[in-house]
Amino acid sequence: MNHAEKTSRLDSASRALLTLALVVFAVGQYLAFKAPPDVQQGYLIRILYVHVGAAWVAYLAFFVAMVYAVLYLWKQDAAYDRLSAASAEIGLLFMLLTLFGGMMWARPTWGVFWTWEPRLTTSAILTAFYVGYFLLRHAIEDPEFRAKAAAAAAILGVVNIPINYMSVYWWRSIHQTATFDVINRKTHMDGSMVVAMLVNLLAITLFYLAFLRIKGRIAARAAAREEWDE
Repeated sequence: MNHAEKTSRLDSASRALLTLALVVFAVGQYLAFKAPPDVQQGYLIRILYVHVGAAWVAYLAFFVAMVYAVLYLWKQDAAYDRLSAASAEIGLLFMLLTLFGGMMWARPTWGVFWTWEPRLTTSAILTAFYVGYFLLRHAIEDPEFRAKAAAAAAILGVVNIPINYMSVYWWRSIHQTATFDVINRKTHMDGSMVVAMLVNLLAITLFYLAFLRIKGRIAARAAAREEWDE
């Protein structure tokens, strides 16, 4: 069995991560629907159990993409470039999910799906940056130059993350403050709601890890096929 065939299969670790993620997500959704309604938002709070987790995991994915980018520039190993791109792609997916969830929450709360307030504006900029990241990767044909340019972009991209998170503190905003306020170390949610939020966050993180492993193996398979064809 050649390398390409080995990497094409969903390995046991990937299956285990996906299975665990699905189980934890099911538990998280059960806890979310069992949790009491929010005093101000009522049952609309249930959207945030996924929305908040998606946002945090998008941050995580972009940060991991930066770490792999640094490793690529240091070690010049193409595997790190592939993992950086994979993490950035998954981060973009979760960022789009964050925007969609936010729009579904905004319509009944603010009366509109979108408004250019600071948190939404910086979220749109963050999303647009990583769309540009992939346009950059597709525009450069030379593999080594592409990897170096993409690494520089991935490192630069994380600058947007603290700006996006802190936007509700730095500028006047109609967006609610952070669900988990790490600056002041507090939350407006009660105990059962916090548990539901954390379980859903764990589930979405497990999905990210599973997707990263699967995407990394797919990228390795494609690279092996290119080497075989050469």
